[in-house]
Amino acid sequence: MNTILQLIGYSIVIGVSATIFMDLYALVLKKVFSIPSLNYAFLGRWIGHFKQGVFSHANIMQATPIAGERAIGWTAHYVIGITFAFVLLLIWGVEWVDHPTVIPALLIGILTTVAPFFMMQPAFGFGIAASKTPQPKTARIRSLMAHTIYGVGLYLGGLVMHAILFS
Repeated sequence: MNTILQLIGYSIVIGVSATIFMDLYALVLKKVFSIPSLNYAFLGRWIGHFKQGVFSHANIMQATPIAGERAIGWTAHYVIGITFAFVLLLIWGVEWVDHPTVIPALLIGILTTVAPFFMMQPAFGFGIAASKTPQPKTARIRSLMAHTIYGVGLYLGGLVMHAILFS
């Protein structure tokens, strides 16, 4: 199979698997511990304002809602998950799927925390690494945990892809 097609196909399966695993983790936190997860409508709202040239907000929760923002946000969430799986496979190669290992997946998962800390949270008006939120330390720990879980999901997604290919 063409390597670029493998890269894309593997990225989709692994990225969707990892993102689902991350979402299941968020669901458990919400149902068992009453810990709310990110409202992906805010991600959609942020993206929806791009067409007006607005890339940051004083507070995304007070920004004008965008039609379809929830669907935009959830779609972006999964596209981002696929993109980071693509990065994993670009760095370690599609051969990683032959023998998935946890360390590369965890490294990518943990490194993805850079995106919310230094791009999304500041753009949402929450400051660098949630510094303007009521409980920045809690927000940072939750983000790091969610992205570490995403890394575990990348590994599990690699195992799923391996099972599809080699069973």
